[in-house]
Amino acid sequence: MSVSLVWFRNDLRLADNPALTAALQAGRPVVPFYLLDAETAGVRAAGAASRWWLHHSLDALDTALRAMGSRLIRRRGPAATSIAALAEECDAAAIYWNRAYDRPARVRDTAIKTSFRARGLIADSFNGNLLFEPWDVKTAGGGFFKVFTPFWKACRALEAPHAPFPPPKSLPSPVRWPACDKLADWQLLPTRPDWAEGLRATWTAGERAASKRLSNFLDQRPSRYRQERDRPASDATSRLSPHLAFGEIGPRSIWRATASQEPSPGIEKFRTELGWREFSYNLLFHHDGLTTRNFRPEFDSFAWREDHEALAAWQHGRTGYPIVDAGMRELWETGWMHNRVRMIAASFLIKDLLIDWHAGERWFWDTLVDADLANNSASWQWVAGSGADAAPYFRIFNPILQGEKFDPDGTYVRNWLPELTHLPSSMIHRPWTATPAQLATAGVELGVTYPHRLVDHAVARDRALSAFRNLKKAA
Repeated sequence: MSVSLVWFRNDLRLADNPALTAALQAGRPVVPFYLLDAETAGVRAAGAASRWWLHHSLDALDTALRAMGSRLIRRRGPAATSIAALAEECDAAAIYWNRAYDRPARVRDTAIKTSFRARGLIADSFNGNLLFEPWDVKTAGGGFFKVFTPFWKACRALEAPHAPFPPPKSLPSPVRWPACDKLADWQLLPTRPDWAEGLRATWTAGERAASKRLSNFLDQRPSRYRQERDRPASDATSRLSPHLAFGEIGPRSIWRATASQEPSPGIEKFRTELGWREFSYNLLFHHDGLTTRNFRPEFDSFAWREDHEALAAWQHGRTGYPIVDAGMRELWETGWMHNRVRMIAASFLIKDLLIDWHAGERWFWDTLVDADLANNSASWQWVAGSGADAAPYFRIFNPILQGEKFDPDGTYVRNWLPELTHLPSSMIHRPWTATPAQLATAGVELGVTYPHRLVDHAVARDRALSAFRNLKKAA
C-alpha cells in the first residue's frame, strides 16, 4: 500500500501539526521523516548551539512517535534528490509539510512540490508556524507593513487563529520501514571540547518540555510579566523561544492557552511578543534579503570598523561594561540571553564599537539555542537602524544607565561576573569609578581580574552619532 510522507522541519511536535493531521486524514500509512540538508543553495545551516538542541529535539520526537507505534526516519543530503529517493523507496503517494518563509526555502519547496505533482502525486503544504500567513496581512493599498503597531492592529482585526489540532493517538505504519540514519552519526553534539555542559544544565528539549514550560509560565508569571520582563535577574519571562524556534510548540497552542487565562496587562503584553515574532516573519517573507542585506539600502555605504580584537572581546564578555559582559557570558554558558540584555549588547557592538551588525548576527546565530532566521535578522537590523520599524540612529543604549535601571542591585551581573561580586551596587555597573581602595576591598584589579573598558561610552556615542549623521546627509 502506498504511503504518505510527512516532512518535519521546524515543527518538531505532534500537537497542532497540520501536515501530520493531513497525512493522517488521507488514510494511508504515514512515514514521518527529518532531512538534514545543508546543501540547498541559500538555506542556512544551523549554528552550533542549535545543532545541540536539534539532536535532543529529534530524539524526543522519535520517542513520542514510537510511543504510538511509529518512528522518525532520518536522512541527510540535498532535499530534492533525498526526498525523491525516499519517495521511491516507500512507494509514496503524497508528501505533506508545514511552510517555511525565507526565499531560498520557498524556492526549494516549490521545486519539490512541482516535481511531485508532475508525477501525479500529492504535495501539499500548510501553515504550522504562524498565527497569520504573511500574504493575509495587508496594508490598505495591498502592500506589506513596515511598522509593527499598524501591522499588529491589522492582525488583530483578522479572524482569530483557529483552534490547534490535537495530537494523533496513533499513526498507521508502513509494512516495511525505510532505512534510517543513526542520530549519533550526524555528530550534532560537541565532543572535543564538549562545551555544552551549561546547555544541558539549563534546558530540556522536546514537545513535552515545551508544554510544561508554557504551563509553568501561565501558572506563575503572567501577573508580573509586564512589570518584570525587562529585569534580567527576574525569572519573569516564559523562555519558550527555543521551543518556538524548533516548533516543539506552535503559536496557535500558545494563543489558545493565553485565551483561557483571565485577561490582564501581562497576558496582553505576552501576546504582543508573539506579534513581534509574526512581524519578523512578515519582513522575512516580503524582503528577500533580510538576513543578508540592509532593509534600508542607505546603510550599504556605512563605514563600519574592522576591529577583530574588539569583536572577540565582545563575543567573550570582556568589554569592561558589566551588563554587556554578563549577557555575553550568559549566552556562552546557556545558549540564551535575556531580551533586554540582547538589545543592550547589540547596541554596544553596533554603536559603541561601530562593528557591522552582520558580525553580531552571525555570533548569535551560532551561540543561541533559540536562533531564528526571522527574529535574529529583524532584531539586529532594528537595533542597527537599518531595518523596518527600526530604532532611530540616535537611540544608543547607555550600558551604564541600562544596567542601573534594569539590574539596580547588580544581581544579574554578580551571577555571571563573580569577579565583581563584592563591588557595592552603586558602582557595579561602572567599576572604573571605584577608588583603588574600594577595588582592593572588593578584590577587583582592573585590567587583571576584570578588563578595562574597550571605549568610553560618552566618546563612543559622539563618534556613532557623527557617523550616523553623515550617513543621513549622504542619503
